[in-house]
Amino acid sequence: MTIKSLRIGTRGSPLALAQTHMVRALLAEAHGVAEAHFDIEIIKTTGDQIQDRPLSESGGKGLFTKELDAALIAGAIDLAVHSSKDLPTHLPSEILIAGYLPREDVRDAWIGRNGAAIDQLPAGAVVGTASLRRAAQVKRKRPDLKTTLLRGNVHTRLGKVESGEVDATLLALAGMKRLGLADRATALLPLEDFPPAVGQGAIGLTARAADSETQSALAPILDEATALALAAERAFLTALDGSCRTPIAGHATVAGGDLSFYGEVLKADGSEVWSTRRKGRAIDAAMIGADAGNEIVLKLPHGVAGLM
Repeated sequence: MTIKSLRIGTRGSPLALAQTHMVRALLAEAHGVAEAHFDIEIIKTTGDQIQDRPLSESGGKGLFTKELDAALIAGAIDLAVHSSKDLPTHLPSEILIAGYLPREDVRDAWIGRNGAAIDQLPAGAVVGTASLRRAAQVKRKRPDLKTTLLRGNVHTRLGKVESGEVDATLLALAGMKRLGLADRATALLPLEDFPPAVGQGAIGLTARAADSETQSALAPILDEATALALAAERAFLTALDGSCRTPIAGHATVAGGDLSFYGEVLKADGSEVWSTRRKGRAIDAAMIGADAGNEIVLKLPHGVAGLM
């Protein structure tokens, strides 16, 4: 029986579209139909329209998802494609995360003007980023550097480095690879110094909770190991009540039936970091992540709110 035609919702950025075309190609291959069998619906989100201030001042991660959520709930689309690090910890009750594609490399890429590495920048050089996590990690590594807000899509940010508006920036390697821009990276930053955002490198698919037909159609392209890793990471974030208003990193890996997790919370200026590690059974992923998050909460002298 031929799979029903699915309407796939996405943001309109080049990266979002590249990721959505990946999903459509995988669905077509899994079900033996033409890619045209699945329609792509571009939906402009509030987060895409705000370019002049940090998202932390405008409502956080949900700004990249709420219009897609509304379209799902209204039945205008059947599934939505997300960069998983943009997914808020709490979704509307009508929606669930159906799963994830196999995860890409989670590392951050460093892009320095004229190929300058982070250790080669002069004191006072300016690093542009929209991520409080990346800004804090840069300051922890190089307290003498300045950071400034840098919004826009991947091409826009690369252009601002080339033009000299900023001296360097950091971007997710996964996104650069999906856009065919990995060769623009000056260096790949080590995980021990720059652990990633929760969900980085994973493409997440959301659907209506009551739509079992769409969920079944997605099942062949989903990756269980990625789902377990993100269950731990998202539980860590939830325990910290984390959002893009707080510098938080979390990364889980799954090998066989075992899961390893590392998480950290930083002061915005990078002057302090609170971290934890966990190992356990992969089937206990959410419990491991929540336990790690609760440990960090107890370590923080003034709670997570004191870091903002």
